[in-house]
Amino acid sequence: MTWLNVIGWLGSALLVWSLLQSRLLRLRALNLVGCLVLIGFNAALGVWPMVGLNVVLAVINVWYLVTMLTRRHDERAYRVVEVRGDDEILQHVLQLHRDDIARLDPGFRAEAVPGRAAFLILNGDEIVGVVLFHADEDGVARVDLDYVTQRYRDFTPGEFVYRHSQFFTDRGCRVVVAPPGMPSPYYDRLGFRRDGDRYVLNLPEPGTARRD
Repeated sequence: MTWLNVIGWLGSALLVWSLLQSRLLRLRALNLVGCLVLIGFNAALGVWPMVGLNVVLAVINVWYLVTMLTRRHDERAYRVVEVRGDDEILQHVLQLHRDDIARLDPGFRAEAVPGRAAFLILNGDEIVGVVLFHADEDGVARVDLDYVTQRYRDFTPGEFVYRHSQFFTDRGCRVVVAPPGMPSPYYDRLGFRRDGDRYVLNLPEPGTARRD
């Protein structure tokens, strides 16, 4: 097998591997790399129809990647909807992703808790995240769950809950405490500070919206 054939097989393998990804950003990035490899492979062989096809696919992937990366922190792309703790849609989402949630947060219990605040994060008509928290008597909002679906795991839709301090201050909270041991936490970018194995956010005065 020549080195050119190795490159061709590598490009094909990357394309197949990309289609097995559940994360949208990773899928597009791997697919783009595979297309670029196959552009070089087919150009070396003079197979111009395949060069043209992969150029078009590469442009499509670049367009999607740029769109996803530029909108990942854009509130116009996401909507936060507050629901009851016993809401049927919320319970359906928690049940649907039960195994994934248990893997990421083994201590979480999906049963409705009195006084628990619940938020669904939507991208278009798709539910992409869930944030649950309860308020202690001492004014501390303790996050019970900060979950993102696998497709959006490379993004941080939960941030759109924390951007709005009134969700917490309206319940008499002055501090938000994230769950311990969160994998790949993004809280430091949202103004949280590290306190042991947790992240803590001091909230602004009531009536002052948080817009980072």
